Amino acid sequence: MDESTEVVLASASPQRREMLQRLGIEFSVEIPGVEEITHGDPKEVVLANALLKARSASRAGVLTIGCDTDVVVEGHLIGKPEDEMRAHEYLAQLSGRTHEVVSGLALLGPEDDRVRTGTVETRVTFRPLEVSEIDAYVATGEWRGRAGGYAIQGVGASLVERVEGDISNVIGLPIGLLLSLAPELMASATGR
Repeated sequence: MDESTEVVLASASPQRREMLQRLGIEFSVEIPGVEEITHGDPKEVVLANALLKARSASRAGVLTIGCDTDVVVEGHLIGKPEDEMRAHEYLAQLSGRTHEVVSGLALLGPEDDRVRTGTVETRVTFRPLEVSEIDAYVATGEWRGRAGGYAIQGVGASLVERVEGDISNVIGLPIGLLLSLAPELMASATGR
């Protein structure tokens, strides 16, 4: 990828923006206005959603990054809680258990026909939580807009006992997968 190639992140996620900024990658943001798929095989769903997001912002000569992350419990996606009651339910369901965080990543371009995709899964184990701890976490509001109702990079780290796999995936952008699909991004970030 030459230095003139534009990179677009098709995402409203501030965590994804921050992660790309930390890598030193120059990019712009386009918020995708797509209707996400919510049911089906978890890896197929997150990959399909990542492709939908990337395609919504794709144009010729641009490398477009689309990503979708969700939480899987007993083989089912649970998504983002819509209110405090649902956030409480999700956290109670995750308490003392292991769940999976799955992400689909789709890169389109910069050549018109170039499509690169992949999925990654990270296992996260919550420690057993008291109702008062769940109440206190929900009161922080950090659960809003978060798959599974928690943010591991914030106060939500206190809920977690163990992470097996890529923690950047749990935050919302699997950096290892991104750079394996597009090693030119790291080269452009480091100026090589």
